[in-house]
Amino acid sequence: MRLSEVLNRAPDTSRTQVENFLGSRKVSWGAQRLITAGRVVRNHFCLACGDTRSFVSGEKLSCLVAGEQVLSIDVALRCSGCGSGAEAWFLIGCGDDLYSPAPEVYLQRFTENRRDLAGAQGLRIEQIDDLFERAQIAFDDRLGAGAMIYLRKIFESLTMEAAVAAGIATTHPNGRRKNFRLLLQEVDGQARIIPTEFAENGYTLFAELSNVIHGDADEAEALEKYDPCRRLILGVVSNVRNRSEFAAAIATLGWEGDEQSPIADRTP
Repeated sequence: MRLSEVLNRAPDTSRTQVENFLGSRKVSWGAQRLITAGRVVRNHFCLACGDTRSFVSGEKLSCLVAGEQVLSIDVALRCSGCGSGAEAWFLIGCGDDLYSPAPEVYLQRFTENRRDLAGAQGLRIEQIDDLFERAQIAFDDRLGAGAMIYLRKIFESLTMEAAVAAGIATTHPNGRRKNFRLLLQEVDGQARIIPTEFAENGYTLFAELSNVIHGDADEAEALEKYDPCRRLILGVVSNVRNRSEFAAAIATLGWEGDEQSPIADRTP
């Protein structure tokens, strides 16, 4: 595996052995070197193209040696469709010798500057994509509780939209807003927005996010929980999209079925 593959799968922080990319001659602290380690490719929704495009780097990447086992890599990216520019920055750690034939590396930190030209890749549900992007920015700035607030907002928004689409009241007869546990139970019972893998723990996910937000966890714990919580929220979003697409396909074919399409009018 080449280093670019590790960069391409950011924000994944798993440790991976890669081909040597620095050579055998050590680079002094604070010095830069252009390295050949494969092209970096980040997929984003390009606002100029109006579609998801690959933003691709050049052949050589700028690498700054920031410590005995730490590298800073700056990458310029261009949209493969229209040439719009963006940047990405990676802080890479090494578990052994940076100059070995197959160093073990992992992502320590990662951020992107899209210059308002590219949106986060997602479902093209504008509000949800924006919230995911805000969550990632907060996480990159080490604001764990702030990042979790945006994840909870996504969960709440999806549930509310699914309730409205399915004709489920979001308030009691007296006008008071329904408790989220009750609303989620009703929505999931009819529209099945929670993936089967954790169908019985939908509210547990919401409670996890809420506990962090309300101060029952410190910033270090919030940052640690962010990635698994984000993956589960992405699972809910993907599940909603898939069910909507399946329902649309079934309707087009004229089949009879009970597939629900909770936010079909919001997806492409």
